Amino acid sequence: MSMSPSPSTDQPPVAARTAYAERLDLPWWLWLAGLVAAALLAVEIWMGASGVRSWLPFAVLLPLAAAGMWWLGRIRVGVADSELRVDDARLPVRFVADVVPLDAAGRREVLGVGADPLAFVVQRPWIGGAVQVVLDDPADPTPFWVVSTRHPVELAEAVLTARDTLTLSGPPAGEPG
Repeated sequence: MSMSPSPSTDQPPVAARTAYAERLDLPWWLWLAGLVAAALLAVEIWMGASGVRSWLPFAVLLPLAAAGMWWLGRIRVGVADSELRVDDARLPVRFVADVVPLDAAGRREVLGVGADPLAFVVQRPWIGGAVQVVLDDPADPTPFWVVSTRHPVELAEAVLTARDTLTLSGPPAGEPG
């Protein structure tokens, strides 16, 4: 019996599980604008006062602004383990009919006046691209997902590749074919 650890056979390697991963964080210039706005507000509150009013606005507003901007950029988008993952939402790729990469104009058209109110949308205005994932699930009233991404073509290819791989390998155990 060897003392070296043997690889686990129940989980595929990490490279096989994760086909695409992205975090929808804020660009540097929005961080700069947010911190400058918080500093200006702190200066307005301070206005030459002494005592607690001299340091408290800076000690409170700057960390709050940083935490708020971090929170806005916390969303992760990925394709892993035969799922499209958007923050906490999970979409098994077996329900994907098609994926359409969208530029800024296409996203504006899909989310514009005639948008479907039942669509699942994760949209970040500072990100120009998006994908529209058209669903094929009779039990789900959601017609499609629209997800912001900096790399719409790569995300669309990852979802379609995961779907095609799943289709070729057959349905998971315990599910009807």
